[in-house]
Amino acid sequence: MRRTVDYYFAPQSPWTYLGHERFAALVRESGATVRVLPMDLGKIFPISGGLPLPKRAPQRQAYRLLELRRFSQSLGVPLNPEPRFFPVAGDPAARLVTAVALRDGADAAMRITGAVTAAVWAQERDIADPSVLMTLLTETGLDASRLQESQQSDVQALYEQQTQAAIDAGVFGAPSYVIDGELFWGQDRLDFVTRRLQA
Repeated sequence: MRRTVDYYFAPQSPWTYLGHERFAALVRESGATVRVLPMDLGKIFPISGGLPLPKRAPQRQAYRLLELRRFSQSLGVPLNPEPRFFPVAGDPAARLVTAVALRDGADAAMRITGAVTAAVWAQERDIADPSVLMTLLTETGLDASRLQESQQSDVQALYEQQTQAAIDAGVFGAPSYVIDGELFWGQDRLDFVTRRLQA
């Protein structure tokens, strides 16, 4: 049976970046279908006990940087734990990914998601800047008109629906993967995702 993975994430999340290419490879190898579902963590954190980074305790902020360095080195994924453009508004990029998923399908949406996350964490680019998003569309071979479409009301409504779907699924952080109603939180749970897809 071909399984479907609901992939909930925030494009500004370093953990989404660290797990994205591994998840993409896993989906290809397993033959699973993926639904690419950017979500608004600004709406999810207040109802799930999460805190934006600047409001977290100093020891939690320090440990986060340590873990980012550890995972970057362990996975061989280049990452600047304190990039120039972070914190950054994720909504413009999330709406862009949503528009691409809507018009071009999951493969294209996975491609632009990888480009957007790498732009923040490896390339020192500002994903809240429309010109950067336009360049990323060009670099990934996607239609430039998707940027304008991402600002339309139907895409915004879909983005809000995806956020509500994440809330309904019990999602509280990024990235999260949901398979047949079972939630897996974090890129460090991809081994469990693999086992679930093989079951």
